[in-house]
Amino acid sequence: MTAAPDDGRQVEPHASRRKRLDLEPDTVERDLIKLVLTVVELLRQLMERQALRRFDEGDLTEEQEERVGLTLMLLEDRMAELRDRYGLRPEDLNLDLGPLGPLLPRD
Repeated sequence: MTAAPDDGRQVEPHASRRKRLDLEPDTVERDLIKLVLTVVELLRQLMERQALRRFDEGDLTEEQEERVGLTLMLLEDRMAELRDRYGLRPEDLNLDLGPLGPLLPRD
């Protein structure tokens, strides 16, 4: 133990240091991909909900509805390909926000 701070508590050496990160090149790349795919998935879900709202309100022409639907399907397929490439499952992209719950709503 080191010297006590002004309030009389004992402090363990290095107790205030944050846990060290595992900075292996393979895990850094995978974790970065995981973070990027999480953000993209969040945006994809938000765009999908917005499109559904616009469909329900009749704001889009048939051609626009078809184009938006196709684009969202292609984006979902591409996301699945990228998850597969990096060995990620859909639930791996859902960050736990503690008391707020998961980042991504369950479909």
